[in-house]
Parts: sequence; C-alpha cells; structure tokens
Amino acid sequence: HVQLVESGGGLVQPGGSLSLSCVASGFTFSRQDMSWIRKAPGRELEWVSIISGDGSLTSYRDSVKGRFTVSRDNAKNTLYLQLNSLETDDTAVYYCYAQAQRGQGTQVTVS
Repeated sequence: HVQLVESGGGLVQPGGSLSLSCVASGFTFSRQDMSWIRKAPGRELEWVSIISGDGSLTSYRDSVKGRFTVSRDNAKNTLYLQLNSLETDDTAVYYCYAQAQRGQGTQVTVS
C-alpha cells in the first residue's frame, strides 16, 4: 500500500529556511509525478508544487515561485521541498501527495 512520510518542519522566523522531505513506498516512485500540498488554518487545501517522475519538469504556485524548490532522489524514493525566504503566510501543514493519497504532514510555522 502507498505510504508517504513527511519530515523536516519546524518553527522559523520570517526570512528563514526549512527543508522538507517525504519518503515514499508502495509504488514505483520513479514513474510517479509527485506534489507538495499544504493546509493553513482557515484556508482551503492548496497545491504548492509538482515534479515529474524523472525530475526534469517542475511547477509552482505563484506565491512560492523563486522561494521554494522541489527536487527528488529516485534512488532513495525521497521527495524534497526547500523553503527559502519564508513568510508568515507560508505557515501550514505540508503534505506530499501521490496516487490520490497524502502523508500525515509536517507543520511549518513562520513567526
């Protein structure tokens, strides 16, 4: 079965950085486009970024372009999200998403 396990969240000041990871199992990771999504208090679930299976294509929501970078290591079945120049509006639980499933999430708090 699909398992997605996120880690790396925390509390950071505005302008700071964090690095998130998601270890995946239960499917052929290298053939799967992977996404990051987030849920902030009082807001709808938002798509953040997507990366193709081979890592050659990426896309981001406008509000994080130039600040966040998605990457993957297919040898380690791991997805990453580098968050730089964090803003208070980035506060949310971040999830990796694939095959219509998400993990338990990791909390990012910018304050």
